[in-house]
Amino acid sequence: MSRIIKINNHQVGADNPTFIIAELSCNHNQDFNIAVKTIEAIKKSGADAVKIQVYTPDTMTIDCNNKYFQIKQGTIWDGTTLYKLYQKAYTPWDWVVKLKKVAEELGLIFFSSAFDETAVDLLTKVKADSVFKVASFEIRDISLISYMAKKNKPMIMSTGIASLKDIELAVKTCHKAGNNQIALLKCTSAYPTPLDEVNLKTMIDMAKRFKTVIGVSDHTLGSTVPVAAVALGAQIVEKHFILDRKMGGPDGPFSMEPKEFAQMVTEIRNVEKLMGKPTYVLGKQAKKGREFGRSLFVVQDIKKGELFTKNNVRSIRPGFGLSPEFLPKIIGKKAARPIDRGTPLRKTMIQK
Repeated sequence: MSRIIKINNHQVGADNPTFIIAELSCNHNQDFNIAVKTIEAIKKSGADAVKIQVYTPDTMTIDCNNKYFQIKQGTIWDGTTLYKLYQKAYTPWDWVVKLKKVAEELGLIFFSSAFDETAVDLLTKVKADSVFKVASFEIRDISLISYMAKKNKPMIMSTGIASLKDIELAVKTCHKAGNNQIALLKCTSAYPTPLDEVNLKTMIDMAKRFKTVIGVSDHTLGSTVPVAAVALGAQIVEKHFILDRKMGGPDGPFSMEPKEFAQMVTEIRNVEKLMGKPTYVLGKQAKKGREFGRSLFVVQDIKKGELFTKNNVRSIRPGFGLSPEFLPKIIGKKAARPIDRGTPLRKTMIQK
């Protein structure tokens, strides 16, 4: 088990910067030029990585129109069959090498969800295997997870349709394969996801239970969930990315446009700064601010030898005198010299 996984030159987890993934998915509308332009926009938007999906309609399902293959679960894809949906959504496999080159030349990490063993083999062959992603709907495909895990590369697994037992089995399968480089993403497989179904506290619980890197694969609208997740400890954020939602496409309605994604990245980086680390050492501004705190001041003129009282010494702002904690010890002692009203009290002003 590891709280850190290494993806190329990125240390992901612990106190390292949030690893931000832009999911290209099918938002290329099967136009290679749109795919390239999208990756370029992903880079400009501040993501660390671009993720694609490697499958074909035939590796995903069969071409069948009976009731079992009709989509009618109240989704944005209702009214078609699984096969027809994947025909429209898949990424041509001969693009993988080309898109990898485009992404890596821009300094992005390029990886993919793999939906069967042939996809794993392709990604391994073209060296697009710095990390493997298990999609939400494959979390129960233990044979596939085992096959991936044996490649000994980091495993990012989304938990969208998984029960606790499903997650336990998936993690156990990775461990059995000798792979402890695991990240679990809290995910809700609803597109788009209603906020009251997000349940981010589950992500915190997964970190405690499984001792893995944690994060979110988010399908809500906007950046509220990713930003909140980072504040709660998410180390990976994954969001769908599209050049323009007006393009349409199966994933368009819940994908972020470039400006939205860039704003999300900015907000995440700001959250990282404000979270900081556990410390009680005062920063420059806080040290300066202590000057406006309370301290002991002489509030009436005092003669040499006169007793200090609660009437002539008070705890007031600003903070240039002795700490107020010394007030009980000072009351009743004598002044070592004359002291004017408005003078911060010092130890040297008190007779020993």
